[in-house]
Amino acid sequence: MMQSASYSKLVRFLQEDLHISSSSMAIAFKYIEQDPGPLPMILWRYGLVTLEQLDRIYDWMETA
Repeated sequence: MMQSASYSKLVRFLQEDLHISSSSMAIAFKYIEQDPGPLPMILWRYGLVTLEQLDRIYDWMETA
């Protein structure tokens, strides 16, 4: 699992760069409680990000 500072940076990237809404993030966090998994995959699995956005997230994670 990501360290909390890295996780916070990921959330900031999602909201500021990809413009993922706070409500979408809240939905993703609820799904994570029920079905734990990596946040980017949860966002994609439930239609909260596109496949293109998912690629951008993983690209960002590789360089962050």
